Amino acid sequence: PGLHIFSIALALEVSVGKTNTVTALNGSNVLLPCVFTTCIGFQDLVFTWYFNSTEMIYHGKIKSKASEPFLVGRNPRVEFVGSTTGKDNNISIVLNEVDFSDAGKYTCHVKNPKEKNAQHSASIFLTVVHKMVETDNTVTLIIVGVVGGLIGLLILFMLVKRVVLFIIKKTQDRK
Repeated sequence: PGLHIFSIALALEVSVGKTNTVTALNGSNVLLPCVFTTCIGFQDLVFTWYFNSTEMIYHGKIKSKASEPFLVGRNPRVEFVGSTTGKDNNISIVLNEVDFSDAGKYTCHVKNPKEKNAQHSASIFLTVVHKMVETDNTVTLIIVGVVGGLIGLLILFMLVKRVVLFIIKKTQDRK
């Protein structure tokens, strides 16, 4: 017998989704997404949202997987919209009536005492615009149409060639 040492991989992860940028129209409400995962569960987990790394805009605590988060402190324009009793540990917030001064970096920070106070965070960048710009895809559609048409013509040409060669071969076989 020897001494066996087992280590537990602690894996607290925080994510703001596939893209870390969000664009919002001045005066609108914007969702700032954030979810976390943990391998061994959580207890007394603390999460905090920061604006530009220093200004705390939402602070919450979650007792356990069976309980929803409760508010510790928040900016009056911030609303919690997540849920942690379902499949996803969603700690997303909505920032109401955004204006140009709200543009910047928003960081979702999570601390899990059950994982030896493991901490992790993820950031999302908010851009506030005066008017949403519609993307014009006309050039892309024209290019796709032309390329598709050329491919179609090439296939048609190859088919006609095959048929002509087949007919020539058949007429030569008869002679």
